[in-house]
Amino acid sequence: MSDWRSVLNGDPVDWLLEKENPSVRYFTLRDILDRPENDPEVTDAKQDIMKTGIVPAILEKQDDEGYWVDPKRFYTAKYTGTVWQVIILAELGAGEKDSRVKKACEFILNNSQDRESGGFSMSVSVKNGGGRHSEVIPCLTGNMVRSLIRLGFLDDPRLQDGIKWITTYQRFDDGITALPTGWPYDRSDACWGKHTCHMGVVKALKALAEIPENERSADVKTTIENGMEYLLIHHIYKKSHDLSRVSKPGWKKLGFPLMYQTDILEILGILTGLGCRDDRMQDAMDILISKQDKHGKWVLENTFNGRFQVDIEQKGKQSKWVTLNAIRVIKEYY
Repeated sequence: MSDWRSVLNGDPVDWLLEKENPSVRYFTLRDILDRPENDPEVTDAKQDIMKTGIVPAILEKQDDEGYWVDPKRFYTAKYTGTVWQVIILAELGAGEKDSRVKKACEFILNNSQDRESGGFSMSVSVKNGGGRHSEVIPCLTGNMVRSLIRLGFLDDPRLQDGIKWITTYQRFDDGITALPTGWPYDRSDACWGKHTCHMGVVKALKALAEIPENERSADVKTTIENGMEYLLIHHIYKKSHDLSRVSKPGWKKLGFPLMYQTDILEILGILTGLGCRDDRMQDAMDILISKQDKHGKWVLENTFNGRFQVDIEQKGKQSKWVTLNAIRVIKEYY
């Protein structure tokens, strides 16, 4: 297809560029209109992210020590704890040089990261410090690695340990009879059962996709290839052993931000961002394109609003975030 815009029912770009949502404006200028980072409008939008809207509202609620709600419930306080705020700040393009953002990242590294393995844990180890070794989980590790990369920690040795955890331990099994033994596989069926957790794969791949292509090690490249093929044999959202069946109907409902959950838009965004174009993506693409309205806008179908520190958009209404992400996918795919 010669022009990806021909897939759209209308042109929502001016709507996405409205200044009331500086994050969406910034990413639209950069990713849809291909403006460089030093473009004055891009620079202004990036600065506005820290001045107006969701990001400053979240940071206003932060404790001076860098956490939200309760230092011990950084994960289990869903979705008001520190883990979830770091995910949202990264998604919204928060400034990596801001002292409050840095303090939140350091809190996660000091309290959630397992010092033995580099993975990220649901709770702190009172005995050893850092994250509790027995509670490291793949979706959290992927989310934290991805968020910390976006917030400026790629070159930090601790973050490199997190990347190494993904390339060492992340599985891509599509149903096996004999489970691997030993840590971390002997902890939780939900994460490490006979069929790999779909969300764990998605978040791991999303994390590794944030590493610039020229900085990806051989292990990272191999893990990316394995992760992409895992998602492709499932045609994004189906049961790989019976492609007539949908794995989870909820994955066809589009949301933002997704936290540890996923949907077809997030997965398509990861794959297209990695340069993947495959016929096995087409069914999901068709669903995505069919969900736009007559103006070329998408609706927020799934949300955790009411459980956030600050609500983000409104369920059932046109969503700038879903629309932005959908257009990103369509632009890359076509």
